[in-house]
Amino acid sequence: MKHTLLTAALIGLSGSGAMAQATCATALPVSFGQHAVPALSGTAPTVICAGASTVAGTGAWYTFTPAEDTTVTVSSAVIGLPFVDTRMHVYTGTCAALTCHSGDDDSGPGYSSIATFTVQAGVTYTIAFDSYWTNTGFSFTITGVYIPDPPEGTVAFTTQTIPGAGGVQGVVDMNGDGLDDAVAPSGSSVTISYQLASGGFSTSTIITPAADHSASWSFAAGDIDGNGYNDMMYGGGQGVTFMVANSTGTAYSEVSFPQYIFSQRTNFVDVNNDGHLDSFVCHDVDANVHFINDGSNNLTFVQGGLGETCGNYGSIWTDYNNDGAVDCFVAKCGCDPVDLLMRNNGNYTFTSMAAPLGLADNHQSWSSAWGDFDNDGDMDMLIGSSSGPVHKLMSNDGDGTFTDVTAGSGMDMFTGQSIEWTAHDFNNDGYVDVLGGGALHYNNGDMTFSSDNTAPGNGPIGDLNNDGFLDIMAGSNARMNQGNDFNWIKIIPIGIQSNRNAIGARIEVVSALGTQIRDVKSGDGFAYMSTMFAHFGLGDDTAVEEVRIKWPSGLEDVITSPAINGTLTVTEGISTAVAEMAAQELLAFPNPALDLITVRGAALNSMVEVFDVTGKRVLEGRLATGVLNVGSLVPGVYQLVVREGVAVKQMRFTKQ
Repeated sequence: MKHTLLTAALIGLSGSGAMAQATCATALPVSFGQHAVPALSGTAPTVICAGASTVAGTGAWYTFTPAEDTTVTVSSAVIGLPFVDTRMHVYTGTCAALTCHSGDDDSGPGYSSIATFTVQAGVTYTIAFDSYWTNTGFSFTITGVYIPDPPEGTVAFTTQTIPGAGGVQGVVDMNGDGLDDAVAPSGSSVTISYQLASGGFSTSTIITPAADHSASWSFAAGDIDGNGYNDMMYGGGQGVTFMVANSTGTAYSEVSFPQYIFSQRTNFVDVNNDGHLDSFVCHDVDANVHFINDGSNNLTFVQGGLGETCGNYGSIWTDYNNDGAVDCFVAKCGCDPVDLLMRNNGNYTFTSMAAPLGLADNHQSWSSAWGDFDNDGDMDMLIGSSSGPVHKLMSNDGDGTFTDVTAGSGMDMFTGQSIEWTAHDFNNDGYVDVLGGGALHYNNGDMTFSSDNTAPGNGPIGDLNNDGFLDIMAGSNARMNQGNDFNWIKIIPIGIQSNRNAIGARIEVVSALGTQIRDVKSGDGFAYMSTMFAHFGLGDDTAVEEVRIKWPSGLEDVITSPAINGTLTVTEGISTAVAEMAAQELLAFPNPALDLITVRGAALNSMVEVFDVTGKRVLEGRLATGVLNVGSLVPGVYQLVVREGVAVKQMRFTKQ
């Protein structure tokens, strides 16, 4: 790769005030510098790379062909000129087959657009602006930076286009087969590219009821009703819409609320830890909001108790003090930029800990990346800057406090900014990396990071080819991680007493490297939904000693010597010999059973579910007579779950 250092003088001499052309085919070639865009009157781009999937009315088109490999920043936030609310799309390919390479909507001041991405010498990139927000004229700049050699241990990414996909905002399993899918929601449909076990994708567009609010600001997924199919939550500028999957995952019903919410980050999480999945919404201009699930899949709007002022942008739920209760951190910006860390007291009350923990400052951020960066058993955090070159790396001291270790970490020298900051192990070396600011920051294992500016930008993250290495989506393009020789394990927890997704669970993997931890969560970064499966890189370790899952219910499962380089599915209370809650209250005989079993200790008409050892629901219905027909089951061990209102009883039985 050639290196180039683009000087301020060169950039300044290359400015242009030429008018944009009206179509892709007649796009105006531009180079580094500043360029004036008249009122948008050309053809609007139909391949959408940023923001909502809605096609605008008009557009303006440019091409950019670099002479050297480099990283460029295209920005419509030009100092000294008025900021204009813009949306930008960056493509590779011909006009007949445009492929999203980058794009942005609302990252800059005044809702201007800023995108930083890598380019290759001699490749032509098409840059299109559209009038989704306004057709007012503006100016934009193209600047470049020197690309250092990538740090040791980096992985390469190649681009794979998923046919039929576009505007993907989530990488999450939507059909319960243990494989991450690519999800693109819109106002009246959702397009899901289902990952196939044989490789590749099968893309299907499901028509939905019209959503009162689109996922224009954020997208989250979670199984509200525990039927094995993830539901969706759209965060819009006026409110929130839920799309609830039916019993086969083939259709959705729409639930919206009348209250005004300027939604930013959304999460699914069991806020009150009653075993039923709730949700949380960052409110930009008022107190934060959450929706409580009553156990019958009815959601109740609640405002307050989790941040009372404006400026709430990026929320993430994780257990920072290792007390088993999931806490809420909110990265803040704008009107009240003092970050929030709300400690979960375990009784549906929360205490603000930002001030005593050194977080109550004016740091401007839209999201944060949480992970055990030094593998010492507690969650550290990087609060990534969205304006100004200040990132904060905070080391968890293990006693509920943090120490600022930014100085000397490598993040103090990194000046890239972003609204998206996430934490995942991309090279499977056993240390959690950080993606954000136009770079992938590889964890050196000692609370320092080495930045690779050639890596893909942020987007929804998951394993899109089931090879054990995490990939990144960008529009309809999958940035496929080419991996290395390191080992890995993927863990899929399935809750029974806890919510089905096991959101809020703490998972520990013990190997020769030591102990790694992950918290199961729905929604990190700012806008996207990434996989809920727990992914662990193992480096050169050839075995895992044990996996421990600490469920939100308080149960703990321990699996010894699981196979590596594959998926381990763990069902709460089934996969090990951990004592079952309330099992003594439920009896079923004969056990082993042939065709019929009599159930005692359960009220008539109780909801009954039967799960196999993989956690798949194989029977469900109501206990009408006290006798359950299990004749259709194949021989094996099963878990019988009886739900009486909010109470849950369970026991194990064997089918002959």
